[in-house]
Amino acid sequence: MSHLTVYLEQDARRPELATSDHALMEAHLALVGVLFEHWHGDHAVSLPADAGTDAVLDAYAVPVERLAQARRFQSVDVVRITPGTAGVAALRGRFLDEHTHDEDEARFFVEGSGAFYLHANRRVFRVVCEAGDLLSIPAGAPHWFDMGPRPHVTAIRFFTRPDGWVAHPTGDTISARFPLYEPQSQTLCGPGDPADAIAAE
Repeated sequence: MSHLTVYLEQDARRPELATSDHALMEAHLALVGVLFEHWHGDHAVSLPADAGTDAVLDAYAVPVERLAQARRFQSVDVVRITPGTAGVAALRGRFLDEHTHDEDEARFFVEGSGAFYLHANRRVFRVVCEAGDLLSIPAGAPHWFDMGPRPHVTAIRFFTRPDGWVAHPTGDTISARFPLYEPQSQTLCGPGDPADAIAAE
């Protein structure tokens, strides 16, 4: 299930907060400028596993249009990652280190899950997003992302401009001090443990 864990930046062992309550997640993330919402698609339940871009966007047409207008996004796309996606380990590795983007990173999870780690206010906010969750990270906010082993996720991504999502590493090694994401059991594994995961940003 969706989950928020808040840690002091120097202590990954004793969280200040751990909750799966969507209202609490929304409120705490808003304090650091992050938008978190839960959507319900009109046709989401009937979407086949191989649904194409048009079918996915049609199912969420109303909230997608609402967000695009509110945040002035110019385009959207649909990305699907499976264990068979070429180069999944390399893709994961590209986003496991702390980085920033020049524009907001907004992603809606149609299926699957992933963990975003946001570094703000001397804390790390670990947000596990699952199907139905929207997360929008403000431009310039330091963060990293982990999908966990054997990823299977479909997401709608929002863009202001195509090059806005280029990752700019911060050079901070903080991500190495926090556990990796294990979606199958909703548990954590420490840095260095075997993981065949990916991040598609």
